[in-house]
Amino acid sequence: MIDPLFDLTGKVALVTGGSRGLGYEMVKAFAEHGADVIIASRKLANCEAVAEECRALGRRALAVAVHAAKWAELDELVERAYAEFGRIDILVNNAGMGPMMPSHDVTEDLFDKVVGLNFKGPFRLASQVARRMSEGEGGVIINVSSSGGTMPLPAIVPYGSAKAALNAMTLSMAHEYGPTVRVNTLSAGPFLTDIAKSWAPEDRKTARNAAGRPGQPHEIVTAALFLASPASSYTTGAMLKVDGGIW
Repeated sequence: MIDPLFDLTGKVALVTGGSRGLGYEMVKAFAEHGADVIIASRKLANCEAVAEECRALGRRALAVAVHAAKWAELDELVERAYAEFGRIDILVNNAGMGPMMPSHDVTEDLFDKVVGLNFKGPFRLASQVARRMSEGEGGVIINVSSSGGTMPLPAIVPYGSAKAALNAMTLSMAHEYGPTVRVNTLSAGPFLTDIAKSWAPEDRKTARNAAGRPGQPHEIVTAALFLASPASSYTTGAMLKVDGGIW
């Protein structure tokens, strides 16, 4: 039985970077709570595998290969989503990247890729979907950010700066497209997703936060459900931190 607070029955959710990590956890949670889903990521086979899991739950699911920094591909993604489902009720801008290196070694190409995936692409996708939402029955946009957007993060400056821009975008779009479209930031701390495999062993066990550890991927789910569902009907322009109390 679906918890009435988190009931997404009849809703359509689009998640970028939805084939793995936190995006995968959100896709599965939305499907488990009644939503049909659109999984967008670079590799179609990975998206299709997740789509099959969601279909097994009795949901409609669409897998789309997309580069989440390319405006033309994002525009095509929106067109496909509306052609298939007729609506998008929940958009999660989750795709991102943040390689670590000294700032003076960052190339222009890498800078553009990081800013493109973490801000340029999410801006385009959110703006195009928000317009359609506002002209229809409204909807919810969740921008997945990072603790790096609100605190000093040496050797990962383009990433942190792009996430700070994403945070600012959330507040501005909440005002631009409200009241029928709610826009919020989900600010994630360290999580033991695929990227954690490259971390030092100690960093996979402890973290500089109140919880004293990194998060397990499934621990993002209730925050995402809260922001996506009617349970947060009076929450917009907000930042929800899921970082174990990082400092």
